[in-house]
Amino acid sequence: MAAERRANLIGAGFMVAAMAAFAIEDALIKLATANAPIGVVLMGFGLGGAAIFALWARLIAAPIWTKDAHAPAMRLRYVFEISGRLFYVLALWLTPLSSATLILQATPLVVVGGAALFMGERVGWRRWLAIALGLCGVLLILRPGTASFTPLSIFAVLGMLGFAGRDLASRAAPKTISLQALGFFGFVAIFVAGLFLWLLQPLFATQPAPPVELIPLAIALSGATLAGVAAYACLMTAMRTGDVSAVTPFRYTRLIFGTVLGLVIFGERLDPAMVVGSGLIVLSGLFLVARGRMATTRRP
Repeated sequence: MAAERRANLIGAGFMVAAMAAFAIEDALIKLATANAPIGVVLMGFGLGGAAIFALWARLIAAPIWTKDAHAPAMRLRYVFEISGRLFYVLALWLTPLSSATLILQATPLVVVGGAALFMGERVGWRRWLAIALGLCGVLLILRPGTASFTPLSIFAVLGMLGFAGRDLASRAAPKTISLQALGFFGFVAIFVAGLFLWLLQPLFATQPAPPVELIPLAIALSGATLAGVAAYACLMTAMRTGDVSAVTPFRYTRLIFGTVLGLVIFGERLDPAMVVGSGLIVLSGLFLVARGRMATTRRP
C-alpha cells in the first residue's frame, strides 16, 4: 500500500507539472501569434517538437516508423490531432486564453460519453447526468443567445471535440508504439494543422497578418516547444506511474494555470458565469473519475 501511495503521489506530481507546462505552451503560442501569422507559428512549433522527439528516439534506439504507426486507430488519431490542434490554436489566437482553457476541461466528459457510444463501455445514468451537467457548464461559459456570446468561442469547442476524439483513438491504438513515436507523430500532426492554417488564413483573418519579427518569434516558439515536449513527457509518465483514477483528477490544475496566465499576462477577466460553468465542468469530471474507480473495484 505504501508503494502504491508513493506511486500515486509521484504520478500526481508529474500530472501537475504536465498541466503547468501545457498552460505555458498555450500562453507562449498566443504571444507568438502577435509576431507572425498563426500558420507559421504552428508549423514552427510542430517542426521543433517533432525534431526533439525524433532525436530522443534516436538516442534510445526507439523505433518510430513501424507497422503499427499506420494502424487504422493511429490514422484516426492523426486526423483528430490535426483538427483538435487547428481549432484550439484558432481559439487561442482569437479568444481569451482563460475561456479557451475552461472549455478544454470538458474533454474528459466527451471521452467518457464517446467511449459509451462508440466503444461499448458501460456508463450508468449517474455518469450520463454528470456529463450533461458538465456540458451545461460549457454552455454557461459560451452563453449562446446572449450579448456576451462570442461565435469565435466555437473554435474552442471544436478543438475540445478533436482532442476527445484523439484520446478515444489512443485507447484503440497499438500498445507497442513508444512514447517517443507518439510524440513525434503528434507534433507532425501539429505541423500539418499549421500548414492548413497558413493556406486558409485569408478566409478567416479579420485583419492583416502581423509581420514576422524573428527574435520574439524564436524566443516564444523555443519556449513553447520545450514546454510542449516537457508537458507530453510528464503526462505520459504520470499515466504510467500512478493509478489512472488517482492521477486523472489533477488534469484540472490546467484550469488554474491557464486562468492565472490569462489574467496576469493578457489582462483577461472572469465573470460569475464562467466561474460557475468551470465549477460544473470540474465537479462533473471528478465525479466521473470517482464512479469509474468504484466500477473498477467492484469487478471480480
